[in-house]
Amino acid sequence: MVRHHQPRKGSVAFSPRKRAAKETPRVKAWPQNDEPKLLGLAGYKVGMTHALVTDTDKNSPTNGMEIFTPVTVLEVPPVVVMGIRAYERTSRGLKVITEVLADNLDEELSRKISLPKEYNKSEAIAKIQGVLDRTEDIKVLVHTNPKVTSVPKKKPDIFECGIGGANPEEKLNTALELLGNEVKASDILNEGQFVDAIATTKGKGFQGVVKRWNIRIQYGKATRSGKGRHVGSIGPWTPRRTMWTVAQAGQMGYHKRTEFNKKVLKIASADEVDQINPDGGFLKYGLVKNDYVLVKGSLPGPAKRLVILRQAIRPSKKSEDIPQITYISTKSKQGV
Repeated sequence: MVRHHQPRKGSVAFSPRKRAAKETPRVKAWPQNDEPKLLGLAGYKVGMTHALVTDTDKNSPTNGMEIFTPVTVLEVPPVVVMGIRAYERTSRGLKVITEVLADNLDEELSRKISLPKEYNKSEAIAKIQGVLDRTEDIKVLVHTNPKVTSVPKKKPDIFECGIGGANPEEKLNTALELLGNEVKASDILNEGQFVDAIATTKGKGFQGVVKRWNIRIQYGKATRSGKGRHVGSIGPWTPRRTMWTVAQAGQMGYHKRTEFNKKVLKIASADEVDQINPDGGFLKYGLVKNDYVLVKGSLPGPAKRLVILRQAIRPSKKSEDIPQITYISTKSKQGV
């Protein structure tokens, strides 16, 4: 009997495929950057449209021509730096030593966390400066402002963000300048820059093995149950257990994912929303009211999902020239 071999169906790189612990993703690594500014920001996914962009790739057969480019729109109202954290190196990794909170915190944060009634900001700053000699890294706490967008919620999303600087002292000085202030997308990103998009993907619930792992549907005479949409064998007699690598039904989607090197095509202010809003607004979102960012290609998650854009941790070698956008489609998406 001839045995045929083929690669397994589906990647096991992300196993176990269970639901994300929370919708706001946690960024575990930040790039090293000496420029004194935040290394990321968060926005809300609006939807997709298309644009005509001049191709600047010298090796491309369409160099110098206008090409059709799918783009994703992110609404990015200014984020607020609400706190600073100092980390020290221990035998079990980085641990928080102390932190500083801003004294002008938004009242909407009480929907998310318990706000301190009596807080001495000067004492907290003196404490964090006193432990600077054993501080390994400085990060900041940032919160979004969803109530000014078309997302139907008031509760801010809080995430930890890296900050640029050659050493912890420079990072702390930059963080103290930003503490309690709003930071716009144009202060963090540049047009043409590559970023990493981190978000929780669309949830698809409990799915079978064909959709979840893309296994082949069995022939009609090879099975008696259903329509052959199951694994032919889940394991041998010996060993008498089912391997974890065997494709089985279960949760699909709603996983934290990172997409590397997404190109920022445009960073626009709230005065330019007429250039992007289609007739009737975006499907399942509405109208863009604040600053927005156009990113080339697709991003993880459905409309209204929080997406964190981080400066590229392994930057692409492609050109970061400022894109020349000649046309952005504002055709109504309601009939799509």
